[in-house]
Amino acid sequence: MAELQGSPRAPREARVAVLVSRYNELVTSRLLEGAWECLRGKGVPEARVDVIWVPGAFELPVAAEAAAASGRYAALVALGCVVRGETPHFEYVAGEATRGLGNVALAHRLPVGFGLLTTDSLDQALARAGGAAGNKGYEAAEAALTTADVLAQLIRAAPRD
Repeated sequence: MAELQGSPRAPREARVAVLVSRYNELVTSRLLEGAWECLRGKGVPEARVDVIWVPGAFELPVAAEAAAASGRYAALVALGCVVRGETPHFEYVAGEATRGLGNVALAHRLPVGFGLLTTDSLDQALARAGGAAGNKGYEAAEAALTTADVLAQLIRAAPRD
């Protein structure tokens, strides 16, 4: 029985796109710092990372789709923050952004590190962006690299006719 297990290392010669929402930038800039820390620590040269800013979390999927369709990237990392308010807007934005990012990953067989925070308060978001709860930007980048490695192993292990 074969067992494939990825490791969070730099994909060989491949690029990584980090998509970041400007909305709640106090939080998303910290998530980006965490993602940068991970990518540098795992050996991804800065020259192989593209940071793509979008207005809000709702725009992350369309930017991810364009990045994935370009064929340039071995992994994407999506960073955003949606804080619950007094209206149902939270559910629409968070749900559609999540669904869209998942669709991109499946359609392109490309890892999309999920760093979209959906919190009840700004304090909760800050705790997850380098505070007491760690940095979900780091975790999203690490998940994307690990999945990219697993996918590369699957491709190498596929039987050739």
